[in-house]
Amino acid sequence: MTQDVKVALVGAGAFGIKHLDGIARIDGVEVVALVSRDLDKTQAIADKYGIGQASTELDDVLRRPDVDAVILCTPTQMHAAQAMACLRAGKHVQVEIPMADTLADAQALVALAHESGKIAMCGHTRRFNPSHQYVHQRIQRGEFQIQQMDVQTYFFRRSNMNALGEPRSWTDHLLWHHAAHTVDLFAYQCGSPVVKANALQGPIHPTLGIAMDMSIQLQAANGAICTLSLSFNNDGPLGTFFRYIGDSATYIARYDDLVTGRDEVIDVSQVAVSMNGIELQDREFFAAIREGREPNASVAQVLPCYRVLHDLEQQLSS
Repeated sequence: MTQDVKVALVGAGAFGIKHLDGIARIDGVEVVALVSRDLDKTQAIADKYGIGQASTELDDVLRRPDVDAVILCTPTQMHAAQAMACLRAGKHVQVEIPMADTLADAQALVALAHESGKIAMCGHTRRFNPSHQYVHQRIQRGEFQIQQMDVQTYFFRRSNMNALGEPRSWTDHLLWHHAAHTVDLFAYQCGSPVVKANALQGPIHPTLGIAMDMSIQLQAANGAICTLSLSFNNDGPLGTFFRYIGDSATYIARYDDLVTGRDEVIDVSQVAVSMNGIELQDREFFAAIREGREPNASVAQVLPCYRVLHDLEQQLSS
C-alpha cells in the first residue's frame, strides 16, 4: 500500500502514550481513533494528539472501513481475544507483550493470523532497542557469541499500580509478561531455541494473588545459558538490566543504553533511525504492512517463547 496507514490505538495508559509519542515521529501514519475505558480521559488524550475519534468500545473502530490497523495496549488478559477480533475484522494488528497469557490462546492467535493473511505482530520491544540491536548485529557478523545472559527485572509494586504510578484495573504477572521479554530475547540473540527451562517462585501475595519474586534458568540448544531474576518487591534501582557475557566482550544493556562490562559507554545512536525502542517497533509494524511481509516479532516468530512460559507455569503449579 502507498497511502497513509490509518491506525486505531486501544488502551490510553502508560504504554499507549508511548506508542502515540512514537507514531508522531513516523511519516505516513495517522492515528484516527483512540479507545480506552474512561471516555473523558480518552477524549482529552485524543484532543492532545489530534485524534478524530474517542471511544470506549473496540467494536466502534473495527466497524470503520478506513481503519487499516490496530495497536492494542490493553490489559494482558484481553490481548489474545482482542487481537483475534481485529484479525476477524480484516485489520492488521500489533498487540503489546504478551500476546496471550496461555499457550492455547497464543497458538489460536498464530493460527488465525496465518489464515487471515493480515500482519500480526507482538510488542517484544527488546528486539528493537538499539542496545540489543547492536549486540545482535555483532552476533550476525560473527564477532560475538553469547555464553551467558544475566538479567534482572526489578520493580517496586506491592500494590496494583502501572508504570505511571496509577491504580491498575488488572493484575500484572512476572511470568507471562515480564519474563516473556527475556525468554524471547535470549533465544533471538542466541539464534538457538530454548531446550531447558527451570523456575522457582516466592510467596504468593495475599491480595494480588501472584508471586512477587521469581527466578528462571534457561539453556539454548547451542549451550548458552541465561539466569533471570524478577521481583515486584525491589525498592530500587528499578527496570531491567541485561548482562551479556560472551566470547569476546561483556555488554550491559538497559533499555536503549549500552555499556561494556567496565562501564564504558557504547554509542548506539547510529544503530537505527531512532533511539526509542517503541518507535522502532512501530516502524517495523507499519513497514511490514506497506511491504506485505512478515515483521520481526510476528506472532508466529515469538510463539516458541510462549511454549517455554507454559512449561515454566506447569513446573510452578506442580
